[in-house]
Amino acid sequence: MRDKRSLDGSCCEAGKMKTKTRDLPRSIPKNYQHTLALAFAVKEINGNPNILPNITLGFHILNSNYVARMTSKATLSLLSSQHKFVPNFKCDTQSNLIAVIGGQSSDVTADIATTIITYKVPQLIYGSFSPVQDNKWLVSSMYQMVPNEAIQSMGFIRLFQHFRWTWIVLVVANDDKGDRFLQVIVPMLSENSICFHFTVRLPKQSYFEDLVDELLKQPENLNVLTQTKANVCFVYGENSSMFTLRASLFFGTLFAFPPLHKVWIVTCHWDFESVSAQRNWDVEIFHGALALAVHSNQPPGFHTFLQSISLSWAKGDGFIQTFWEQTFSCSLRNPDVHGDSKKMCTGKEKLDSIPDILFEMRMTGHSYNIYNAAYAVAHALHAIYLFRSKRRTMEEGKSPEFYYAHPWQLHYFLRSIIFNNSAGDTVCFDENGELKAGFDLTNWITFPNGSFARVKVGRLDPQAFPGKELTLNDDQIVWHRTFNQVVPCSACNENCHPGYSRKKKEGEKFCCYDCTPCPKGSISQDEDVDACVKCPEDHYANNNQNQCIPKVISFLSYKELLGITLTVLAVTLAAVTALVFGIFIKHQETPIVKANNQSLTYILLVSLLLCFLCPLIFIEQPGKITCLLRQTTFGIVFSVALSSVLAKTVTVVLAFMATQPGSKIRKLIGKRMANSVVLLCSFIQAGICTLWLSTSPPFPDIDMHSITEEIILQCNESSAIMFYCVLGYMGFLASASYIVSFFARKLPECFNEAKFITFSMLVFCSVWLSFVPTYLSTKGKSMVVVECFSILASSAGLLGCIFGPKCYIIVLRPELNNRDQLIRIKN
Repeated sequence: MRDKRSLDGSCCEAGKMKTKTRDLPRSIPKNYQHTLALAFAVKEINGNPNILPNITLGFHILNSNYVARMTSKATLSLLSSQHKFVPNFKCDTQSNLIAVIGGQSSDVTADIATTIITYKVPQLIYGSFSPVQDNKWLVSSMYQMVPNEAIQSMGFIRLFQHFRWTWIVLVVANDDKGDRFLQVIVPMLSENSICFHFTVRLPKQSYFEDLVDELLKQPENLNVLTQTKANVCFVYGENSSMFTLRASLFFGTLFAFPPLHKVWIVTCHWDFESVSAQRNWDVEIFHGALALAVHSNQPPGFHTFLQSISLSWAKGDGFIQTFWEQTFSCSLRNPDVHGDSKKMCTGKEKLDSIPDILFEMRMTGHSYNIYNAAYAVAHALHAIYLFRSKRRTMEEGKSPEFYYAHPWQLHYFLRSIIFNNSAGDTVCFDENGELKAGFDLTNWITFPNGSFARVKVGRLDPQAFPGKELTLNDDQIVWHRTFNQVVPCSACNENCHPGYSRKKKEGEKFCCYDCTPCPKGSISQDEDVDACVKCPEDHYANNNQNQCIPKVISFLSYKELLGITLTVLAVTLAAVTALVFGIFIKHQETPIVKANNQSLTYILLVSLLLCFLCPLIFIEQPGKITCLLRQTTFGIVFSVALSSVLAKTVTVVLAFMATQPGSKIRKLIGKRMANSVVLLCSFIQAGICTLWLSTSPPFPDIDMHSITEEIILQCNESSAIMFYCVLGYMGFLASASYIVSFFARKLPECFNEAKFITFSMLVFCSVWLSFVPTYLSTKGKSMVVVECFSILASSAGLLGCIFGPKCYIIVLRPELNNRDQLIRIKN
């Protein structure tokens, strides 16, 4: 693989271990760790008797200086003799090229691949690479030490979903790779209900002066970043883009822009890249950033290896010389002689004294990829060695054929290789030549002294079940100090709370919306729902409309206060009626009882007794039988009572008319006439009820809609017309009784009941006239209560108005209950 910064073309070869440096980069001390990781791996391999025994690996380090032609030149030099730049012609065998490890930048990777593909030299890529579409020939010689980029994109989507970040800023390198990334990530964001406010394109890093000019032309990007509600910046680019971003933020201070307090989300291709000019640049802005990194561990001995590096290694090694000078900002030359402004290197400098921002003593993700790449080449060569050892015996005195293994022969063994490295991780490739591995989610923590640390806070496992790929330890994440260790919110507007649903704002992205209350009967239990859910019929929405509550089953019961009250009242009034009936039977021979048509009086008392007991049918849960009996029993019994009252009134009127001289009405007066009135009027009501029951009888029903909080168990009258016919007919009887009694109220007879009947009918009609609007305006068991109360009130009116005065005379004033006294009162 190739790296624009430090390893842009390291190669492995079989032979004597050695290093050679060509065109090393300037002012990038941190990324020398990649080269040291390769040196450490080769040193371990050459010291391991179980891998390539009696064989020594060597490596060359080359650099492209960020220019494509330099990449091609450096690559062609690998295919030339050691001391001459003559591609495809080698006059010595000291350098036997086996594989190339290089290309942290996708551009450099492609440049190397187009040069070495003809020779089928394996290229192990330790950085990013987006293969050219449909160019399988070019990709066939590549082995990617970073998992597929699509896995990484999916991981970031899961991260945004986990923290419910729906409003983000995309910061993307302004190159072809950035364009391809936008083509992939934008649809993925939309499919997962995530929006981006805007996109910041980072200029390409070229010469430093050109970069400054580009940054000075784009102050509006920083201006928008400071004003947006988005607290999350998703940054995509290659390693050099970190330099560009840091430069942009640094120059932002020159324009007096306020500091950006954001959560930076960065891809695995990123790392802090520090040049000498950046030593004093503030990294606090990246405190709390989250980054995906290829899963890595720390090989034993690497830290000790770095500590063992000393200035004595620089003798004859151009890499160590340049590395030492750039890392410690000192000069190995005499500054007085060469006019160098830097101080003289003492040789006592230590790597662990350098801030992490410039050089990390722990192996970083990219260095770990290089470490594994070197071991992968070594294990592939070892597999070839074992394969050939089994097929033929080495001829004594001749060089082993292994030294002349061709690069193309490694492909089969590289694709099938699998081994455990010294850190305990398994290294192998899939059928596409991509490393089978996951990602670590790391949290960047910065310190006031300019150093920083990476803390693993999660894991991205592409082999996990869908939706479970990302695991996080939320408690371990450190956010930027401005967020006070509270998970930052990044949304276009505040979340819609439960009980509300989202309503899209016209002309804006779908992540920007208004919150509207759920319609009546609907709820939302989560935040930011697109639509409220209607509660089931047997549930209702609470006041906050965020929960469905089961409806209470409602019917008039004997166990509740209203039911108990009505029951006691009905039984009491029935008992009073029975008592009145008993009084009349006991005193049936007295004048006041005889004078009021005993048979009609008894029929009226019995019917009133039944009227008082009718409400008991209306109480308790409705059943099929009770629904059939409720209204019909009440209608017939009341019709009998009203018919009796009408018959008594008609009898009084006819009795006085019969006293007129020559009147023929005398023949009509008698029990037959009174009984006929009662039977005829009652029969008509019975006929109406029979027609009702035969055509559309009442039935038990459930009403879930009249009262929001209740399921009403009721009797459905089935036919409202028949119900009101029953009531109407009773109203007709009551009206007829009232009219007749009204005209007979002044008849001169002390036993005349017309006055009492008139008043009782007035009470009766008043009760039932008020009943109709009240009944229609109530729901549920209140309707039953209203009807029961009307039955009791109207019946009590009849009982009290008609029989109250008689009982008063019979019980309390018995001296008035004789014929002489009544005649004297009359006179």
